[in-house]
Order: sequence, then structure tokens, then C-alpha cells
Amino acid sequence: MTSTGALTLSPARLRAVCERVLQALGSSAQEAQTVAANLVLANLSGHDSHGVGMLPRYVEAVLEGGLLPNTSVRVSLDIGTLLALDGQQGFGQVVGEQAMRLGIARALEHGSCIMTLGQAHHLGRIGHWAEMAVAQGLVSIHFVNVLSRPVVASWGGADGRFGTNPCCIGVPLQGREPSDAGPPQVASAPSGGNASHAVESAGEHFILDFATSRVAQGKMRVAHNEGRQVEPGYLIDPQGHPTTDPGVVVVPQPGAAGASLFGALLPFGEHKGYGLAVACELLGGALSGGGTMHRPADARRAVYNGMLTILIDPKRLGTQEAFAREALAFVDWVRQGPVAPGGAPVQIAGEPERAYRLARERDGIEIDAATWAEIEQAAIKAQVKL
Repeated sequence: MTSTGALTLSPARLRAVCERVLQALGSSAQEAQTVAANLVLANLSGHDSHGVGMLPRYVEAVLEGGLLPNTSVRVSLDIGTLLALDGQQGFGQVVGEQAMRLGIARALEHGSCIMTLGQAHHLGRIGHWAEMAVAQGLVSIHFVNVLSRPVVASWGGADGRFGTNPCCIGVPLQGREPSDAGPPQVASAPSGGNASHAVESAGEHFILDFATSRVAQGKMRVAHNEGRQVEPGYLIDPQGHPTTDPGVVVVPQPGAAGASLFGALLPFGEHKGYGLAVACELLGGALSGGGTMHRPADARRAVYNGMLTILIDPKRLGTQEAFAREALAFVDWVRQGPVAPGGAPVQIAGEPERAYRLARERDGIEIDAATWAEIEQAAIKAQVKL
């Protein structure tokens, strides 16, 4: 335990904790392994917002009936290059992986695939799905909406109207293996169900994965649990005023008339990020059939995602040689530019995650005391003693 009360645990220990709790909730051993591996990989990648800190919410979602263990993706439509899938409220780490394997197989066969996935419980770090695709040499584009408590304000608005609605783009950069790629990614083996773990290499690829809010909601949960204030410009309080207190979007706030209210996150990039968030809602939610956000905040703990995925095979497009050459040439050109005074070396999206994986696999993963206490309470609810 660190001086701040945080614990530093090995990835193996955290996976074991998650697996025990998930199996106690009714998940099969294979499903528990898949979900646990995905959560811990998010921590390893530096995205604690999507890591094991989500476990307590998953426990509550299962207990309230909004998250259904041992549920597989259902194929509603399959015409080769077009897939419509239903996650059926199953673990997003499971149905998301099943969906991506189906889409990847179709893209490799036909050259492209457009795929929708609706009613998946929390899909976790969307960059994970892009990493699966680029490992097979595919370009991967994802638009995702979030059906949960509305926590992001419209541009110019004063309350939450939609979720953090992530967007993700993965581009394979062939021909070079980075020295800082970190340990291999852990993923489940191909199957229609939950299989044992297989290993996919982490090459040097462009993985752009971001919430359309200025910061992910989960990062506010982490900041609140750590007792930190956040930078100005991220948040508004329940009255629409700027604040640096992450608690306004994590715990109910006392209202003027004694009501419990929440503040909201702001969209990134002003009207541009707001516009992209709306596009994610329309494409990830409406187009997938999973639904869009148009209900007031409530106490339900389940988090549903809809996702539109576009997969493209440069080989089948006939541009593979030029694509690989030009992509690397451009990345090198960007990196070779002068560094701003006092700045860090120029990186491309995906590099920070690879560096985090190397360091955290070696040094362990730090979990703040409040988050660990929440995990312990979740284990008690699942009737597990850690």
C-alpha cells in the first residue's frame, strides 16, 4: 500500500479478483476470464476509467437485472458486407468481441464490412475493438452512443442531455514493430461463445479513441475517488455554472429545493465536439436499433452502448502497398518535426497506451483506496470474500 492509501496490485491479482466476483454473479468461468482480462487491459493501457473500477457498477447492474450474464450476440442480419447484431444486454466485453470477430471475418472475405451492434452492456474501452481490427491489417472506424444517466451537456446547454459517446479510428501501420509496444494484448479466442484466452500482438498502429466530452465520465469518478479537483473547462454544476469539482457528475448534489441533482460534462471542441457527439448518438444509437438518449436521469446502473463499425481491408481495396508506404512516411514526417519549447516528444495516438502497458505490467497497477473499497463492497454484494 502506498503512502496515499492506494494499493499497487499485479495484473494477475486484479484479474483473479474480477473473475471471482463475476463467477459469483453467475458468469461462466470463460466469460469471467474474458471480462476480467478486458478490464485489466484498460488499466494496463492507462485508462483506469474503463478498468476494474467499473466492476462495482457491473455487480449492481446484474443484481438489478439490467446486465445478463452468459448472453451471446444475436445476428439479426448477415448479407456478408452488412451485419446487424443485437447484444441482448450481455457483457459488452463478450458480445463486443463476438461482434468484432464476425465483422473482421466478413471484411477479410469481402474487403469491407459495415456492422451495427445494439443493446450491448458497457463495451468498455472502444480502442480495444480497433486494436483487434488493425491486428488483422484492417482500418476500423467506430461511432458509439451511451444509454445511461445523461452526463454531457449540449454546446450552449446547462444540463446533461446525452452520454460521453466515444468515437474511435484504428489504422494499421505495417512494417515496423515499436520498441515500446509493451506486453501482448490478451483477448479471447475466436468463437461464438466465450473461449479461452489467445494472444494478439501489439504492433505500432494508430489508435485514436476518445470521448466526445472533454473527458470521460469514468475519469471524473477516478478523480473524485482520489479527492482531486480537475482543470477548469471540463464541468458545469447543477445550476449550469463552471466548476472544478468532479463530484458533481459522480454523486447527487443538493438542489435549491432539496432535490438531488447532477452537474454535467462539457463537449470537447465546443460546437465541433458537440456535433460529433450527436453524430455518435444518431449512428451508434438510432441506426443500430439500440435506441437513443431521451429520458431523464434515474438510478438504474446498467450502461448500454450502440455501435456502428466500418471495417476496410486495404489489400482488397488495391492500395495496400501505397497505403503502407504513405502511412509510415506521414507518421515519420510528423514525428521528425521540432518539439515545442518545454514539450514532450511528438507521439501518435496509441503510443501512450503502449508505454503504459510496458510500465504497468512491470510495476503493477495502482488502485486508489476509495475505488478498492468500492470493489470490496461489490464483492460483498456478490457474496464473495476477497
